[in-house]
Amino acid sequence: MTFLIFVDTTLQMSDQIPTLKAIADKLNFSVSTVSRALSNHPRIGLRTRELVQKTAKELGYEPNPKAIFFKQQKSFVIGVIMPSIREEFFSQAISGMETAAMEQHYTILFGQSFDNLEREMKVVETMKQQRVDGLIISLAKETNKYDHLLALEKYNIPIVYFDRVPNIDKTHKVFCNLYKGTVDMVGWLFNKGYRRIALINGPDKLSASKERLNGYIEGVSKQKLKVDMQLVETTDFSKDSTQRAMKKLLALKNPPTAVITFNDYVHMDAVQYANKQHIEVNKEMAFVSYANLPITSYTAYPPMVSVEQYPYSQGLKAMEMMIHLLNQKTDQATAAQFLTEEIRPSLVAYLQ
Repeated sequence: MTFLIFVDTTLQMSDQIPTLKAIADKLNFSVSTVSRALSNHPRIGLRTRELVQKTAKELGYEPNPKAIFFKQQKSFVIGVIMPSIREEFFSQAISGMETAAMEQHYTILFGQSFDNLEREMKVVETMKQQRVDGLIISLAKETNKYDHLLALEKYNIPIVYFDRVPNIDKTHKVFCNLYKGTVDMVGWLFNKGYRRIALINGPDKLSASKERLNGYIEGVSKQKLKVDMQLVETTDFSKDSTQRAMKKLLALKNPPTAVITFNDYVHMDAVQYANKQHIEVNKEMAFVSYANLPITSYTAYPPMVSVEQYPYSQGLKAMEMMIHLLNQKTDQATAAQFLTEEIRPSLVAYLQ
């Protein structure tokens, strides 16, 4: 986890670091005029603003972030918690967040839950102690209670959930419509002639898993096929768990001819197991997935089709939503409205 530490060195180095008073004395202005000019206050004329800002730059003046915090009641730091930055999906999302944050002069304080609820709770507590202005989070796979997050309300810290969002109302969230993506994927497989379609889903606690399952059932029913729950297995995302799921599917009296996997990482583990069982991947048995991560194009057996979830856009929109909430924080009418941004998925075919 990365920490940002604000250190006030004014007392130790007052003779070296230029202050507002030093700028004011040099220009024969009041300190309040200099302060307003540096913050582009409309009451200060353009010439004065330009002169003050030019002088501040020449003297090497840097605003004291601690002083800004006390004046504006903002740290200009937004906390971000993800399951793991090692997953390319989340690294793309953080890039989108960083782009939006930098445009508005915010800094990101980043932490990882490693898909563990207890760790997630500790990181949330750290974010609170660091006085972040807001928190953006993609929930851990173990998270099935939200008290540690809802408690931030009394500290006036807004939360934006993205990708892995909770099954509760009255939340700000950005997510990809995986229900629709799953319905589309089942339809794609059906049109390619596959009738025994299996699903290796994620942990039951994840709302994303429920979306996939509901989309799978709807997609199968829509094609007038029988919903056979023997074709649905789950994984905790570990390689062993995924391969156990594949073993069960292959042991069925009538095994699947196509397998939908929770994401591209699960896909690679499932395909590896199938290959060891001498199954002709994407010929004898089709494999499709979610996330459309670039790494899959370099593998020997990419998914035939993958659901693009646009992680960069999700991250960008989540940060934009957070900054909007922070800007509207004092507006009670706006604060009572909960914002939702739904991103429509698309199918990306690797193999026809």
